[in-house]
Amino acid sequence: MSLYDDARALAPDLVRLRHDLHRFPELGLALPRTQERVLQALDGLPLEVSLGSGLSSVTAVLRGGRPGPVVLLRGDMDGLPVVEKSPVPFAATNGAMHACGHDLHTAMLAGAAHLLAGRREQLHGDVVFMFQPGEERDDGAGAMLAEGVLDAAGRRPVAAYALHVASAMPHGEFSSRRGPVLAASGALNVTVHGAGGHGSTPYRAKDPVPAACEMVTALQTMVTRRFDVFDPVVITVGLLRAGTQLNVIPETAHFEATVRTFSTQAQSRVADLAVELVKAIAAAHGLRAEAAYVPGYPLTVTDGAETDFLADTVREVFGEERFQLMPNPIAGSEDFSRVLDAVPGSFAWLGAAPKGVDTEDLPLNHSPYAEFDDAVLPQGAALYAELAARRLAA
Repeated sequence: MSLYDDARALAPDLVRLRHDLHRFPELGLALPRTQERVLQALDGLPLEVSLGSGLSSVTAVLRGGRPGPVVLLRGDMDGLPVVEKSPVPFAATNGAMHACGHDLHTAMLAGAAHLLAGRREQLHGDVVFMFQPGEERDDGAGAMLAEGVLDAAGRRPVAAYALHVASAMPHGEFSSRRGPVLAASGALNVTVHGAGGHGSTPYRAKDPVPAACEMVTALQTMVTRRFDVFDPVVITVGLLRAGTQLNVIPETAHFEATVRTFSTQAQSRVADLAVELVKAIAAAHGLRAEAAYVPGYPLTVTDGAETDFLADTVREVFGEERFQLMPNPIAGSEDFSRVLDAVPGSFAWLGAAPKGVDTEDLPLNHSPYAEFDDAVLPQGAALYAELAARRLAA
């Protein structure tokens, strides 16, 4: 039987694990219940398991029966602070949600551990299974790297792979690209300082609100006039806060923006130019602005050869039509970028929309209404296992 045949036989177990994880999502770096459930799923396998000291990570090493290199497989485990509104019978009720499909990633990686453990004697090397908390803004990958996940097998991996499900992508379709696949992220935090007063006499105050609004608009203009359209920058102000009452001019206005870039040059320039711009606008209004650019995750860059290998593996295992080349990177960001900065590898998407459904109007990842089809679980587990086994043999 093939690994994919074995994965389909595992499907009921993978579904049970995924549903259990989905019912009780946990946030950030501390996922004690999730960690315990992963350990239960791995129990009885011939793995060397270690737990994180500063976070609820699980690192499991499978020693192959034949000498060879090391390959790393990553699955993230954390949920989001989103109140679930999906109609699934196993929906979460604790105020959080696996709205980005990390419950599927965890189940698929556990499935891959079972598949590869069953073929341990034929493996030409070792596999590191990286069960990671804190992907959503908490840099769990960075924390696991700091705790030595890349050296878990005693030597560095020669390749690393991660999968990510997409709720509005056609069922069972895999997609990736050579080079930049996801954006670098950062945050722009701005506080405009003025002088409060009565709303009826703004000339006797220093109103920070119009200045802050001008800054928001000017940042959008800056993107189109200071950056090459073929090296794009995205700035989205997601938080804007000022005042307590309609007839009171506040002393301060505060806004925060997410910044996405697709090159290190653009990331460096936008950090400087955005801060310079908002401070200049504040000064023009006779105000003062505190502004800081905070770097987030780096650009996620796949290795060309490893991505070609991933695409070839998908085509051989599932069929020629199952791999689609991404024409452009996506403006989302990922801390798996830190692994790919250290190890050649690739990152691929897996469509998890129901079969035969028009994906145009489906809720996207992070939506409280997002749904992911259980039927992709054995597909993801099989690809993880095939990537590891084939790469070790190569």
